Amino acid sequence: MQIREVAESAGLPAKTIRYYEEIGLVRPDRRENGYRDYSDTDIHRLRFLQRARGLGFSIEDCRALLSLYDEKERESADVRAIAEAHLKEIDRKINELKSLRGTLAHLVHACHGDSRPDCPILKDLAGDAS
Repeated sequence: MQIREVAESAGLPAKTIRYYEEIGLVRPDRRENGYRDYSDTDIHRLRFLQRARGLGFSIEDCRALLSLYDEKERESADVRAIAEAHLKEIDRKINELKSLRGTLAHLVHACHGDSRPDCPILKDLAGDAS
């Protein structure tokens, strides 16, 4: 199967598929003319990657998850450890965003938003605490 068909089937841009090939996440066969020839297994791996990336897993996490997926003697504890670490990172980002939101909400509330030049938002961004 050619990359155009694979991209449509996997729901990924051809550029992303080429990148995944470049970093070794998929390894399509090459025809004599140099064109890539994707198998059903390649499409399955690309769909796996699309779902994993959609959940925010890093490329390295995806590499590890694919490796575990391919390993028939894997332990689900290894998969869970990767997912738990990612979940902790998501929680950390959520907390960071909540803090950012609180700070920005405070600044927006403090700004009169009128025709005067005085603006607490700009003062804060400039580091002017006065």
